[in-house]
Amino acid sequence: MELTPDMLLRLLVAVIVGGIIGAEREYRSKSAGFRTMMLICLGAALFTIFSIEIGTGDNKDRIAASIITGVGFLGAGVIFKDENRVNGITTAATIWITAALGMGIGAGYLWFSLIGCAIVLAILFAFTFLEKWLYRSNQLRNYKIVCPYKDQTMERYEQLFQEYHLSFKKSTQSKQGSLITGIWLVQGKEKNHKRFIETVLKDPAVQEFDF
Repeated sequence: MELTPDMLLRLLVAVIVGGIIGAEREYRSKSAGFRTMMLICLGAALFTIFSIEIGTGDNKDRIAASIITGVGFLGAGVIFKDENRVNGITTAATIWITAALGMGIGAGYLWFSLIGCAIVLAILFAFTFLEKWLYRSNQLRNYKIVCPYKDQTMERYEQLFQEYHLSFKKSTQSKQGSLITGIWLVQGKEKNHKRFIETVLKDPAVQEFDF
């Protein structure tokens, strides 16, 4: 296989594209950042070039096809569950699309891949504001309240949910000695959650409050 200026250009573009996308992930302190995205894009470009140059006949895509499997393992490694949310899915998808751009660059579709990179950046930056707005409009939180047991103790807090326009998806209650514990999965706007939290924090009867 002969190294040509065109191949060097593809590798350079792959490093630049991976670096640009990785810089955005690094800026947001994500698990797959600057160097990771550069290596993913460069690696996908290299595998694609090798596949084209080494492959023969109808098997020129055989090596490149394995990129998808490898990227799947990388993506799975950055996904984790935190309380009621699954985190890392956006980073995993970014790894996936960065590898796709690397394959396009390695195959020689430079301008097409650069346009794809611009679209990816637009999605990561512009849609972040929409995501924040959606999060403020509809939060899902876990509440745990421990207080002395009295008749209809927990019903009072459930009435507070209704008063502050919060809906609880499920609830569990347990009594131990003179104390009763209530746990709820509650959904609603961020400002309504804050109002509920402020009210409960001021309640002298509450001995333990997790939110």
